[in-house]
Amino acid sequence: MHEDCIDERALSKLRWRCRRGLLENDLIIERFFQRHSHALTVRHANALGELMDLSDNDLLDLHLARKVLADINGQLDRTDVHEVLNMLRQPL
Repeated sequence: MHEDCIDERALSKLRWRCRRGLLENDLIIERFFQRHSHALTVRHANALGELMDLSDNDLLDLHLARKVLADINGQLDRTDVHEVLNMLRQPL
């Protein structure tokens, strides 16, 4: 099954939405966009958007694997969100 990639306009809006108050989050998210923006699917973009509804501290805890999704928001404990978290956590 082929998944549709997001278009340039949606990507631009998602980048804007992903701006965070904590520099650490911004750095991790920017690295994510540098690696994955060319092939970001609609499904992954939606999951990333849902992660952006979290507080900066919860988001950083997820990035650093100090907490798990089930402890922060059980509704986000889904395959698509886990895939995006794994993409975000990829080392340099």
